[in-house]
Amino acid sequence: MTTYRGAPQLDALGDASRRAIVAELSTGAATVGRLADRLPISRPAVSQHLKVLKAAGLVRDRAEGTRRIYALDHAGVDQIRAFLDAFWRDDLQRFADFVDREAGAHGTIPPPRKATAHD
Repeated sequence: MTTYRGAPQLDALGDASRRAIVAELSTGAATVGRLADRLPISRPAVSQHLKVLKAAGLVRDRAEGTRRIYALDHAGVDQIRAFLDAFWRDDLQRFADFVDREAGAHGTIPPPRKATAHD
């Protein structure tokens, strides 16, 4: 089985509570308490979900006095984006190849369109 870049992040987002935490953190950094106040899960559950998200590279934290402040780790988010973008590029290329094959097979390759004043 091949491991893809972005797979650990996608695995971590397989849980609805973790997706909700990521959505909350997308608006700004927060403490466990603030996240628990905004979500229908307990502080211990938020802490456990943050641990998974941090291990997956989606969340980072920093100490601020006795509290920990959590924020999105954009490097992890970028890995998800790159993983999904690869599918998009591949799909677009397959579509372009299909159109070229079909047009060539039917002798229907249209001439290049000239720009008009209405374009």
